[in-house]
Amino acid sequence: MIEVCAKLVGGPVYLPGDRLGCWVTFTNPPLPLDKRSQSNIDTLESLGWASAQIHCLCTTSGKLSGFVNEKLASPEKTHVAMSNTSFAPCRGDSGKIILSTKPRICFCDLRLSPGESKSYLYSEVLPHDCPPTFRGQLVKYSYKITVGTQRVNCATKLLSVPIRVLVIHGISENSNLICEDSVDLSPSNPFLESKEKETELTTSLQILQNITARRSLNYFNVTNARGKVTRFCLFKQAYKLGEDIVATLDFTSATVRCVQFTVTLQSEEKIPGRDEKSIESFNNFHEYCLNMKQCFINLPIPLHVTPAFTTSIVSLRWRLHFEFVTSLTDPNDYTEPNGNDYEWRGPNTLDIETMVWDLPIQLYPALPTTDPLNENKYSIEV
Repeated sequence: MIEVCAKLVGGPVYLPGDRLGCWVTFTNPPLPLDKRSQSNIDTLESLGWASAQIHCLCTTSGKLSGFVNEKLASPEKTHVAMSNTSFAPCRGDSGKIILSTKPRICFCDLRLSPGESKSYLYSEVLPHDCPPTFRGQLVKYSYKITVGTQRVNCATKLLSVPIRVLVIHGISENSNLICEDSVDLSPSNPFLESKEKETELTTSLQILQNITARRSLNYFNVTNARGKVTRFCLFKQAYKLGEDIVATLDFTSATVRCVQFTVTLQSEEKIPGRDEKSIESFNNFHEYCLNMKQCFINLPIPLHVTPAFTTSIVSLRWRLHFEFVTSLTDPNDYTEPNGNDYEWRGPNTLDIETMVWDLPIQLYPALPTTDPLNENKYSIEV
């Protein structure tokens, strides 16, 4: 028996253009004490070969399968071998293969004595145009590294390692946020060391930092047919995963009494050119605001969600969905007719109406960091 163990270098989250690394270790466990007296020849374990490859699979709801097959039609078709002795990483998986890297051979003819192990580093650069990992209601994108190995005259064994890919949407539209370095325009000096140019990934990360930095305040007057409900203040409109959406509601100049409100972080998944769309709600903030002058909102963004992106078959956008409950009749005054203060109590019944308002926001990925203590391991026995 040989144990195959895979461990990702630096964690499971990557960006397009990142170099992915995965250590694959093959180990022949030590023999029990009662068998160590036997010859090593009888206990020598061997494998014919091992190979690794990255795949991205796209799965959809049943009614969209024909539309997706039409959009993803390509002249190159991935051939899945029927023999169980060939390397077929996606055998048995549902969905359509939309991305596959070239398989890389780790070794041929590996022999291990009891207690011996060998490690190989599988390294690959993710394409710049790959879609993100996404588990939507209509469309799903999933990534995996598949390590395949085989004993001679035996069936191939596969080890799957899931990874997560995040995409920075709209970077090309914000490329003007980084100024060109004037040194690059100066004449070259053969006696000075040439400065290394920033990679496309480094530039994208710098733009990401710029567009998610705090900007000037954004004010929005929320009104209905009867007048002004509130004034909404948002400190910025571009956020990263894991950040808090901080905002305030000001009712001091309102002409319509607001009883309560709810703000919900929502994603809108839409199929371009079709009527299908799906809205999913995440964290929300609820507050009773009758007789309040101001309210403070703190809405955390989950780390597991997918930032905004667009592909040929689906687009994802984010928004803040507000529901305001307003009063049709003004509650009782705070003082008695004689002017004396008294303890105010809310009315037993109140005529109300509900209004909704959607505010688009921009959601970007958090910067993936290398975690040397990451211990996510995946293993099989061959």
